[in-house]
Amino acid sequence: MRLDPVAIENLISQFLAEDIGRGDVTTDAILTHEVKARGRFLAKQELILAGLEVAEMVFQWFDPEIQIQTFYLDGDTVPAGKEIARVVGPAHMLLAGERVALNLLQRMSGIATLTHAFVQVIEGTSAVIADTRKTAPGLRLLDKYAVHVGGGHNHRFGLDDGILIKDNHIALAGGIGRALRLAKKNASHLLKIEIEVSALEQVQEAVAEGADVILLDNMTVDQVRACVALIRELEPPGRQTLIEVSGNMSLDNVRAYAEAGANLISVGALTHSVKAADISLKMSP
Repeated sequence: MRLDPVAIENLISQFLAEDIGRGDVTTDAILTHEVKARGRFLAKQELILAGLEVAEMVFQWFDPEIQIQTFYLDGDTVPAGKEIARVVGPAHMLLAGERVALNLLQRMSGIATLTHAFVQVIEGTSAVIADTRKTAPGLRLLDKYAVHVGGGHNHRFGLDDGILIKDNHIALAGGIGRALRLAKKNASHLLKIEIEVSALEQVQEAVAEGADVILLDNMTVDQVRACVALIRELEPPGRQTLIEVSGNMSLDNVRAYAEAGANLISVGALTHSVKAADISLKMSP
């Protein structure tokens, strides 16, 4: 996954406008524009780096001539105490961009670090870790990029990306069978159709109606194992239904779900409640 520089620049413009407002009154009160500064990004914990390019773009939004020296790349493991990058330029520009650059770098590295931990836990199984749409509004592109950097897979970027029939769709459509039949009738033939089920008896109907992907939501490991066995028993020869599992996934239980037969494990916690990585930016004249 590559970041679209135009999209990122537009986001950065919004973030800086929110933070700077009518101007950095603190810096303007004590420093002239002639003052130069040097900043050092320091990792205060071991982390998987993500968002360094975005942090660079924050400072270069002020002036493309601001000098940035990097010692690591996105996706690298950075040990605690190591210097990640240096930035040199006008002090008022570095101070104005400091908080936005750090916020993004910390959040994205936190997402990548947590994603990497999940990926490591299920290593050796046939399952993959995926994100969800549970992202901070306005940050989805960056959040999902960070998941990718951490070794995870991206699920839908938006509602226009694919068909996922969830419990509320099923309730409003009048049942699993009718929802699937309507989706097949009205959707593009290029779109795969996924449906969420929460009980074993719903699995049989989903398979019978030819769902491409079945999402087993909020089930125990034993329930998932039973559903996987039923799906494989009922699906016709030549069809390989993709099985996704979601709901309350943690580092403690995710491997058990992978070993129960899940192909895809979606983890909302990667982005909706991630802890920012501990990174500081220290400046000197």
